[in-house]
Amino acid sequence: MVTRHPSSLFRRHSAPRLYGKRVMLRPLAASDFPAWREVRVRNEDWLVPWEPKRPVTSPDPTRERSAFEARCAARERERQSDHAYPFGVFVDQQLAGEVNINNIVRGALQSGTVGYWIDQARAGHGYIAEAVAVLIRYAFDDLMLHRLEVCIVPRNTNSRRVMDKLGLRDEGLAERFLEINGTWEDHVRYAITAEEWSARRDELTSRWLDA
Repeated sequence: MVTRHPSSLFRRHSAPRLYGKRVMLRPLAASDFPAWREVRVRNEDWLVPWEPKRPVTSPDPTRERSAFEARCAARERERQSDHAYPFGVFVDQQLAGEVNINNIVRGALQSGTVGYWIDQARAGHGYIAEAVAVLIRYAFDDLMLHRLEVCIVPRNTNSRRVMDKLGLRDEGLAERFLEINGTWEDHVRYAITAEEWSARRDELTSRWLDA
């Protein structure tokens, strides 16, 4: 049985920094705009096909600093209200992508959904698998969640490879689950629970987290 600590459920951190063997995670700030814009614009063809479509009336944070600053402020409010925990992923002190816990539900569910992306130039080196492992530890040990879920379009083989590397459980297909780039797409649902984390802590820590 996994012991829950109610006093830890709404623990707040001031811009937490989390570490794996090679990656560092921290919330993005307004000062990250030049680096974020460069990576996102350069990777549009690589990333946009796998993301929800931005409404045409919404400002583009990859082109407008004010929109990026508003994005950072919104994400910070989500963190403070315990609704989401967003992080930039840094490799060699350079922004390489993002990894987030979104859609946090407390009460009887104690669950969150993980999303991630990486600069194509950094892909293939296990950085996002490591970042997700860091996030898993944070979710279960600090945020005291009970379950994390990752939902991926079946043909997105790069994202599914991350799940293969981490050995997360495949729970099957959810049909027309999320809108992606203007189309309602099926998603494969992967999950890990606090009990599974407890059983696999040493394995995942040794592979991804201990320096």
